[in-house]
Amino acid sequence: MDIREIVETLKSGGTILYPTDTVWGIGCDATNDEACNKIIEIKNRPDHKSFILLVDNFAMLERYITNFQEVCYDLVDLATQPLTIIYPNAKGLAPSILAKDGSVGIRITEDPTCLKLIRGLKKPLVSTSANLSGEKNASFFEEISEEIKMKVDAIVELNLEKEMSRPSQIIKIGLNGSVDILRK
Repeated sequence: MDIREIVETLKSGGTILYPTDTVWGIGCDATNDEACNKIIEIKNRPDHKSFILLVDNFAMLERYITNFQEVCYDLVDLATQPLTIIYPNAKGLAPSILAKDGSVGIRITEDPTCLKLIRGLKKPLVSTSANLSGEKNASFFEEISEEIKMKVDAIVELNLEKEMSRPSQIIKIGLNGSVDILRK
């Protein structure tokens, strides 16, 4: 499938397997609760765990965050590797992808494939690791479970030989602008 077909799969509520800027991911439209619930089923994941989302820029990010803190501009600008920030009080997203407190992790990606998908969809893209819940992340496409490959609606067949790097750094932003490092 080409990128246009993958985007149509996303727009119709489908799930995809795709290379991200960090690890192989399972994704869908982050505003479509039914699609997000499909990912929970595919991963056999507890439904109380939140997801990471990918956006293409700050403008898209700010549409989904109620209390955007100015410090986030600096955090992203100064990051030396992919950085996911957990923001409080998300809005306009599928309820199933939010943490119990209403927060959500979002990363601005620079990956060309991810950018094409997000810009085609015109919405945030779910990005959860392509592994069954509790299993280790796959570094290569061939390490991804056949069960996952069979359950997603489409596979982005790019960078199949590329070794994926480690997961992103994660920082949590409080309502008062406090910064907590959760994963380096």
